[in-house]
Amino acid sequence: MTAQPPAPRSRRDRPAKPALTRDGIIDTAVALMRAEGLERVTMRRLAQELDTGPASLYVYVRNTAELHAAVLDRLLGEVDLSPVGTRGDWRDRLVRLLTSYIDVLFAHPALARAALVARPHGEHYLDLVEAILALLAEGEVSPGRASWGLDLLLQFATASAAEHSTQGQEPEAQEDFDALTRALLGARPERHPQIAALGTALVSGPGEARLAWGFQVLISGITAAPEPPTTSRTPRTPTP
Repeated sequence: MTAQPPAPRSRRDRPAKPALTRDGIIDTAVALMRAEGLERVTMRRLAQELDTGPASLYVYVRNTAELHAAVLDRLLGEVDLSPVGTRGDWRDRLVRLLTSYIDVLFAHPALARAALVARPHGEHYLDLVEAILALLAEGEVSPGRASWGLDLLLQFATASAAEHSTQGQEPEAQEDFDALTRALLGARPERHPQIAALGTALVSGPGEARLAWGFQVLISGITAAPEPPTTSRTPRTPTP
């Protein structure tokens, strides 16, 4: 007896796909990043995951850059903002807050590098900015210094995360760092007297201590710097 081919299935018998929403798209993008890495979070790959066409996604997200910025904003919800509401020196609490931001980026190395050029503007990013400004205000930093200092603090944090996020993830990165250390320690006094004089001080200290010190330097500089011309009408140049 010859087996009969299965009857074609009507579209009406298939379960309906959930309607696309921006939140749903970002949720899927975050899950995809956790599973496959940020490099795989493209409009085409995301459309495949959502069982739709890439053109359907552009209604909600303009391009891959905006998608990555939205993923970054979603993950910024993991930053610990509690230092704002606790006691203690406001500088130390600001360093803890910024360190938590770096820790979030460290957890996703590709995201740390993308954060250098991403332009998040969602609620979680605004929560982070609000928390930083609140601590600067608690330290009686002037509004102008706080407004411009915000950029410096986030740039330093983001660049530090991007620089060090590959260590432990890519063997070549550690090899490059080791080669730099050997070059500094092996500098010849007759050609590079300053490097040779400082020696091991150039590579001393754990990364956490150097990071915290860097934040303290920036905070001290922000509080002592001349008042910036925040009333200028010159258009602001975008910075990472």
